Formats: sequence, C-alpha cells, structure tokens
Amino acid sequence: MTASPGPWSDLDRPPLRERALRQALAGPGGPWTRLDVTPRTGSTNADLAAAARAGDARPGTVLIAEEQHSGRGRLDRAWSAPPRSGLFFSVLLRPAPAVPDERVGWLPLLAGVAAATALARAAGVDTSLKWPNDVLVAVGGEERKLGGILAERVADGAVVLGIGLNVSLRAEELPVPAAGSLLLAGAVSTDRDPLLRAVLRSLADWYERWTEAGGDPVASGLIDAYAAGCSTLGRRVRAELPGGGELRGVAAALDAEGRLVIEGDDGGRHEVAAADIIHLRPT
Repeated sequence: MTASPGPWSDLDRPPLRERALRQALAGPGGPWTRLDVTPRTGSTNADLAAAARAGDARPGTVLIAEEQHSGRGRLDRAWSAPPRSGLFFSVLLRPAPAVPDERVGWLPLLAGVAAATALARAAGVDTSLKWPNDVLVAVGGEERKLGGILAERVADGAVVLGIGLNVSLRAEELPVPAAGSLLLAGAVSTDRDPLLRAVLRSLADWYERWTEAGGDPVASGLIDAYAAGCSTLGRRVRAELPGGGELRGVAAALDAEGRLVIEGDDGGRHEVAAADIIHLRPT
C-alpha cells in the first residue's frame, strides 16, 4: 500500500495555517463564526450542507479543504485539483429574513465581486467576471477561468456558497486548456493564507453591505460593482440554455434579479436566469 504524500511533499504548496486563520477570521471580532480546515474531502459544499441539515453548523461557518476530489460546479460538473494547489472552501449563510427570497439569486454574483476584487489587490493580477459565476484572469493574453462559484439552498432558508480558485496550478496540471491560475497569470504571491484571508474578508464585507440593504443590488452597490468587473456585458455571446436550446446575441445588461439580458440576433430581448455563456469573437 502506497502512503499518501504528506502536506510538505511539495514545498511550493505548504499547508494552510489553520490556527492563525481561525484566530484572524473566526476569533473575537472576526467576520466568521467558525473555521475548519480538512485535509481531504469530496466536496466542501456537500459536507457543509449535510452539517447544516443535521444542525451541526450555523451561519458564518467556513469549511476549507486542502484537497477536494469530487468538487462540483454548475450542472453537476465534477472537477478536482492537486492538493494545496488552490483555495477550495464553502461558507454557510442565512440571508433570510433580511433578504427576500427573490433577491437570493444575487449571492453567487456577490461572491464573484468579492473574490475578484480581493485577488486583484492581494495577488496583483487583473481579474474579471463571466456571468454568472466564473472568475477570469489573463494568461498569455487570453481569458482563462481562474475559479467558479456554486450556491446551494439548504434547510431553513440557509445557503451554502462554495468557491474554488486555482492558485498554483502549473500549465501541465490544468484540467482543460481554458483554465488558468494565479501562478500562470503572474501573481505577485501565491501564498494561500493571505489570499484566503483577503477573499473571506471581502466576502464578509460585501455580504454585510448587501444584507443591510435588504438584498437590494442597487442600494448596496452590488449591481454597479458587478457590471464594472463583468467581461460578459457588451460582448457577443452564445447562451447554451438548460434543456438544449441556444441563444445568440449581445449581453446588454443585468436585470433586478441578476439575470443576464441578451439582445438576441432574433430581434428579441431575453432575460436568461441560467445558461452556459460562451464569449464570441467579434464578427
């Protein structure tokens, strides 16, 4: 039987300093109520959702994995990454009753703004957002997917928000050619501890601002921040719709519920709540 590589098997990828992270983020005055780091799991979203349903986790809990081997994205797509090569974590939130149900769909977009702005400052890279839930960086002049966000509702109005971000993936480790990492984007640092602190503090700040505004994307400044950082808006896109259809046109705006408004080649104006968006080259 072959032993699993230890946490110090790759010196470029040291383990997270759990105690220091907990003191900084979940201690007295910290923005989160609890923080745990697990060496390896299938999915932090699945684990935290199960804990919430069992009553073993309360809002403000953060669960981080050094390795996630069965992570899920939108449409139940699976993905994995080498141990300690990224930031893989989930947080438990309960926006109700402050935020009405019809505004909860803004949470993944809020997380995108929080992650993109935090990484731009802490890692010194240019970031952008692809609607609805991708964080992008430039690698060799091309847009690459740095990470993704997945929100899942659980019991009693709670939401598990999962974020996965590639930090130190090398070119030969990329799961698909369209993927990227902070390392490949020329980040000034790939030290995951300060990067994680920056993202979690940014997420807490945006969440507080949004909930205090009753989830209003205008009053909280969220819609303006998302639009300013979104590389989808103003672009020609192909929207691959649930169920198999597709729509082509220009991504013109976001509506009050966070849906993408596409001015279609068919002359219609379409509000898209869920789709895979492909950025098309100008014709």
